[in-house]
Amino acid sequence: MRLALAVALSLTACAPPPHVAEQVQQPSIAESYQQLSEQGGYFDSDNLISNETSYLHALDALRALRVRGGAYIGVGPDQNFAYIAEIRPALAVMIDIRRDNMLQHLIFRSLFQRTRNRMEFLAALIGAKVPGDMGKWTGQPIETILAVLDTAQRPAAEFERLSALVLQDAQQSGIVLGARDVETIREFQREFHQLGLEIRYTSKNRPPRMGYPTLRELILERDRSGALGSYLATEDRWRYVQEMQKSNRVLLVTGDLAGQHALRAIGNMVRERGLTVSALYTSNVEQYLFQFGTFPDFAANTLTLPFDSNAVIIRSYFARGRGHAQAVPGYLSVQLVQPASQFVQKLHSGGYSSYFELVN
Repeated sequence: MRLALAVALSLTACAPPPHVAEQVQQPSIAESYQQLSEQGGYFDSDNLISNETSYLHALDALRALRVRGGAYIGVGPDQNFAYIAEIRPALAVMIDIRRDNMLQHLIFRSLFQRTRNRMEFLAALIGAKVPGDMGKWTGQPIETILAVLDTAQRPAAEFERLSALVLQDAQQSGIVLGARDVETIREFQREFHQLGLEIRYTSKNRPPRMGYPTLRELILERDRSGALGSYLATEDRWRYVQEMQKSNRVLLVTGDLAGQHALRAIGNMVRERGLTVSALYTSNVEQYLFQFGTFPDFAANTLTLPFDSNAVIIRSYFARGRGHAQAVPGYLSVQLVQPASQFVQKLHSGGYSSYFELVN
């Protein structure tokens, strides 16, 4: 018994910390999607790119609070990759109420797996044909890469070639796709191909708001210290996300943050893999949860998550006429980073009475 206890203690002492990526057991994309997802819902936007001009303003706080490793959970499209490139989690989970978001992430997954550098990745995303040796663009400044893509041809044949490859990869992921899913993937690719770096966030059944950024502007955005911070800003940042994708450590989930299954199931999965949640990115979803009266359900779900001691919640706030102390002049949105422990403590002491109280 003493020997067994000594061995057990020795193994515990030598066990790698839970944030070490190499120690994470990798579930398949299809299995995790099936196990973690729930009934999807509707949102009145295609949300192909973010409308959060301030999204990189969170990076300074993430560094100051030393948010690192663990499991990352986030909503929406590729703005998540900037946070992943900064936090360097062992596992990332993309959850969104829209099934379409999962389909878009299948596109990103395919492009990350098939491309060698940022130039090739972006060219494939917008269906551009860049002549010459693609390898020479590795490590080049992102401004130079974008300037070349601005003048690159986007022939229809290139779109068809890339679309066929992406659909092949999406179907081989194991996630069951219907005819509507296939058409949606092609539709998303077509929008990137037609609009290129000028693509913007668009809403349905309501007029577009002036000032929403283009894809180019989002890529060239900077953190509060003035440094480029997109996942495409440097080869190293892009390559970390690429390795996450190649090793199936970016999981896809369709689910409501206030739903009865998805977020709790993600927390259980993270816990079973010996990880803790380092960051939960909610964008401005909580605004709608308050609007629909489901914020208490979301709050209850978050209390089941295995948060790390220095975990954070990242959210985006659109003032729409109401100011905010952290607002930066010229930006439509305000990026807020709150210690998860503070959020949890507030929930235990009575919670939040309104969205405005939450973001302030």
